[in-house]
Formats: sequence, structure tokens, C-alpha cells
Amino acid sequence: MAKLKVKKVKSAINRTARQKRTLEALGLHKMNQVRVHEDSPAVLGMIAKVEHLVSVEKA
Repeated sequence: MAKLKVKKVKSAINRTARQKRTLEALGLHKMNQVRVHEDSPAVLGMIAKVEHLVSVEKA
């Protein structure tokens, strides 16, 4: 499987609790923080829920 670099680019202020929990599950707490994840269906689903708050690149 490929690796994905997920970077938090927007704040979670005024977002739903579900979106905040999704960011935490991805390991993104601070602005401009980057985490590398495997390209799995679960991770892709989480990214889809918060795609307006993160940027994604192939690692």
C-alpha cells in the first residue's frame, strides 16, 4: 500500500465534534502538523470527512 502525508491546514474551531474527533484520530492536533498514514479504506474515509481541513500528498 502507498503512504499518504496528511497535513492540517485549517482550524477545527466552529466544526462539529465528529470532525474534531476525526482530526484527532488522524493524529492531527496542531496547525501545519503532518502525519504519514497507510493508504487504507479507513484512513481514506476519515480524510474524506475532513478534506476541507487537510491537504493530502503521496509520500
